[in-house]
Amino acid sequence: MMFFVESFNDRTKANMEVALERGCESLPINLRSDHGARKRIGEKIVECAEAGRRTLHELTVAAKIAAAEFGSE
Repeated sequence: MMFFVESFNDRTKANMEVALERGCESLPINLRSDHGARKRIGEKIVECAEAGRRTLHELTVAAKIAAAEFGSE
């Protein structure tokens, strides 16, 4: 996954970082620092960016959807 992240421009990478934090903020408190949860949300963000959806809004939506799915398991 790291290879793919390096292929994005600086703005996209910054948007991805902000989206990850916003997605994690929507997790229950006990999961916010959970590595597995953060990784899964990050993977969904990368998938979103690879599909060409790279705005902060689009990436944040993907992150929050992933967080909601993780929290409902």
